[in-house]
Amino acid sequence: MDHLTDRTLRALGLAEAPREHPLLYPGAWPADSGLLDGDLFLPLGQLVYEDRTPVLAIGSNACPGQLRHKMAEFGIMSPLPMVKTRVRGVDAGVSAHVSRMGYMSASPVSAPDTVRELFVLWLDDEQLAVIDASEGAPLPNGNFNRAWLPAPDVRIDLADGSRLPGAYAYVNRHGVLHDGTGAPRTHPGQRALLTELLSGLPRFRELFGVVPEEFSARARGDRRLCERGTRLFIEEKLVTASGLERYVGSRPTGPQQTGSPGTGASLSPPLT
Repeated sequence: MDHLTDRTLRALGLAEAPREHPLLYPGAWPADSGLLDGDLFLPLGQLVYEDRTPVLAIGSNACPGQLRHKMAEFGIMSPLPMVKTRVRGVDAGVSAHVSRMGYMSASPVSAPDTVRELFVLWLDDEQLAVIDASEGAPLPNGNFNRAWLPAPDVRIDLADGSRLPGAYAYVNRHGVLHDGTGAPRTHPGQRALLTELLSGLPRFRELFGVVPEEFSARARGDRRLCERGTRLFIEEKLVTASGLERYVGSRPTGPQQTGSPGTGASLSPPLT
């Protein structure tokens, strides 16, 4: 087999995009750091890129197939470094909104005692504008704000033992779902989450059906229905704060080049 062929996303099991297959959300994540270059996932030569913006991937932004889909929508095929890190202080909660992509998104939540392996994306200006647009960050009514999570509040350790001064993450403007005690719940994966919501919330089931497949089919592309589902979470008193809202609007103070929310190229509003 050609040395590049076995590094294709398809060969590595990383090609499927949750935007096309919603119940796969958050999609397959790589086993280790790598360079997303078109349809290839190549070995990475370094862990830090001073001329790029670090963005912590919580959900499907860590899936190369999803990233490729987002970038291709705007004709951007430039290489994108994905660095596996060890993160303390953040976990993946459940966004308190229904996505028009046909799934329930993950959203970062404050979790001081939690340690997780998460990917940091090092984005150039064009790539950052695409990810911002996909999260609705530049829009006043978008689903997410991009917020700088600083060290030591959030500790991001690299494989070589070094530590980042922080990274951006997308904090949900709607809040997140809680676990019944008022604390943010964690995202268990799409099928498990939807099965629980559909079985436990009769009004949610009336809107979206009885099985995850029905939910995805009904929600996908239906803005009004998704808005009704989002309001339902509030009415059922299932929504709480992520604990990261205080970082919205903050920026890094060091010399490293990082983008400011809303300053990228103007891109068409996404289906989020």
